[in-house]
Amino acid sequence: MSDTLYSEIPSLDLADFTSGDAERKNKFVSDLGNAYQNIGFVAIKNHGLSDQLTSQLYTSVQNFFSQPDEIKLKYEQKDLAGQRGYISKGREKAKGRNTGDLKEFYHVGQPPQSQLPEYPDNIWPTEVPEFKDCTSEAYKTLEAAGIQMLRAIALHLGLDEYYFDDKVNKGNSILRQIHYFPIENPDEIPEDAVRAAEHGDINLITLLMGASADGLQVLRRDGEWIAITALPEQIIVNVGDMLDRLTNHKLKSTIHRVVNPPREKMGTSRYSIPFFMHPVSSMDLTCLESCVSDENPKRYEDMTAGEFLDERLKEIGLKS
Repeated sequence: MSDTLYSEIPSLDLADFTSGDAERKNKFVSDLGNAYQNIGFVAIKNHGLSDQLTSQLYTSVQNFFSQPDEIKLKYEQKDLAGQRGYISKGREKAKGRNTGDLKEFYHVGQPPQSQLPEYPDNIWPTEVPEFKDCTSEAYKTLEAAGIQMLRAIALHLGLDEYYFDDKVNKGNSILRQIHYFPIENPDEIPEDAVRAAEHGDINLITLLMGASADGLQVLRRDGEWIAITALPEQIIVNVGDMLDRLTNHKLKSTIHRVVNPPREKMGTSRYSIPFFMHPVSSMDLTCLESCVSDENPKRYEDMTAGEFLDERLKEIGLKS
């Protein structure tokens, strides 16, 4: 493994992987592997999202969250453990913390034609009719890009290129629209309250659309926090805890956070839309034998993706 300490996350072009040119494809796999073994994050262009769809989606998300709380709360079903619909302010806490994050968000899962019986139905806000179409299109587009990223990851790991395909087909993936709401009186919130406390993502990989404001930071291997920025045409794609477990920490699920803005900007909103790519619940996350060695002994107990998700939902306060 390279000992590179990145001052910023690497930028890659997904078109290199899908080009049909073996040399470009191999270089993409190599560069992606190096980044994921070091910092766990990359910025990707040519991911399939159009500027028009991105703009329409953010507008619909802003329109939903600008509504009064009593309207938004109509779409919160706490018995779903935050897996669909609206999740209200402060409900989610980072693992190991008691203070809720300064955010509210909305979850959308697989569309009806691919629903498995274990998945709850999606919940759509009638007050913002365009929300459904924009969200559904973004979900399909990011899922397709995620499949290509996982194919590159499989090749880097020495697996069959299509190793992940059947595991994420109709997977338990979630599109999350986040509103980091304005804080008009910063002195009235808990001293340790932040927009998103430091955490690792639960899933295989996360595909993050560009946020509306700065604030995302990643913890580098030397303990330094570095700001993550993406160009307008890029999305951020990072390793999640499930992929970290599967590869016995060969690929790194890197701790990250969203810090509060300067005090004079606390009264402003921040919007962010990550796509959490999950496999089906039955996927075995037992560490790959090729990733276990004397130098890197097995560090995780065997469990399925469903069991791991259930454990984490309890740890972050969405499931009792």
